[in-house]
Amino acid sequence: MTFVNQPALDTPAGISATREDTSAPASELTVALLTGGIDRPYAFGLSMALASKGVTLDVIGSTQIASPEMYAAPNLNFLNLHGDQRLVTAGNRLWRYLVVYWRLIRYAAAAKPKIFHILWNGKLQLFDRTFLMLYYKMLGKKIVFTAHNVNVAKRDGYDSFLNRLTLRVQYRLVDHIFAHTDKMKEELVRAYDVEKETISVIPFGINNSVPDTELTPAQAKQKVHIDSSDRTILFYGRIRPYKGIEYLVAALRRIVYKDDRYRLIIAGEFLKESRQYWSEIQKTIEGEGLAERVIQEIRFIPDEETEIYFKAADVLVLPYTGVFQSGVLFLAYSFGLPVIATDVGSFRDDIVEGGTGYVCRSGDAADLAATIERYFDSSLFKDLDQRRAAIRDFARARNSWNAVGEKTCDVYAGLMAPRR
Repeated sequence: MTFVNQPALDTPAGISATREDTSAPASELTVALLTGGIDRPYAFGLSMALASKGVTLDVIGSTQIASPEMYAAPNLNFLNLHGDQRLVTAGNRLWRYLVVYWRLIRYAAAAKPKIFHILWNGKLQLFDRTFLMLYYKMLGKKIVFTAHNVNVAKRDGYDSFLNRLTLRVQYRLVDHIFAHTDKMKEELVRAYDVEKETISVIPFGINNSVPDTELTPAQAKQKVHIDSSDRTILFYGRIRPYKGIEYLVAALRRIVYKDDRYRLIIAGEFLKESRQYWSEIQKTIEGEGLAERVIQEIRFIPDEETEIYFKAADVLVLPYTGVFQSGVLFLAYSFGLPVIATDVGSFRDDIVEGGTGYVCRSGDAADLAATIERYFDSSLFKDLDQRRAAIRDFARARNSWNAVGEKTCDVYAGLMAPRR
């Protein structure tokens, strides 16, 4: 089964195919990749892709991001400036943050890389967006920023004038911005007056930091105590209000009375600001008599355990009420797992109806329930063992780190090209 056709690369009309290319080759590029000490899957995938293309990298990371592959790459220098994030406590938080920022300031002053690519800001967001940005500019650095979220505070319901102001400052100070969808690019232009020419839409790379062993779906189901005949739904990731888990629980209540084979796995941790939200969902699960149908793995799921849940599941459900894109969707695809998602952000563009999953209305438990039933009645589910390979191929064609690395290198090279 083929989901996408790769278009031929044509030379734009009116431009000679033999024109002089003044951009720097990848082997001459030196880049500092500032990770904020978080998001190992993205930091690992991008770092290894860039290193494979000959870019000389300083990766500014943490103990949680470090990996043997990064230390082994010949042109990659891993600097653990953020330390072990697990050692941060309420009592030493401010001190540890100050130490990290002092290390960053000292590093930047002596750093050889001319390009600073910020994947995530640090913990003191307002400082990062303003003073730290101005400091990097003062040092003559070209700054690239990956906007994984245009305004996360707006999404999570705690936006403010100061938050928007400092976001505007950062977006205007950077030399180039990577966004993951066209809608994100439109939001940057509309809400923050960013020039279109300084924004590149880049795919969200498939998570390749999670092990994928010979574990079979049948073995994975056994590990989580699910019968092979059960219809298993997975929710995976951090528990937050915008992810709409309450609608998934309500949908489960609707369908489990018709067919008691349905099981739901909720795997992920919650932060303290989401404690009340999760508490209310737990009350609903207990009150509706669903406790025996819901497997609750409410904790941080380490990489080595991730495949168990994606292989034990028959479908991933993303019942989000608002988001631009989610890396969990592509993680599911990497395991050949179909996805049911609400019609928010770019999910409709990322899901082939009946081929890689289904799309339903956001905030509508009845429609979500009907879509889940539709999926389990479909050939996609019935032939899932044969369809997994096609789903993996679909994701690799659109969201490979090789493609992300090539486009990223093109932007780096353009920034370093001599001005005419």
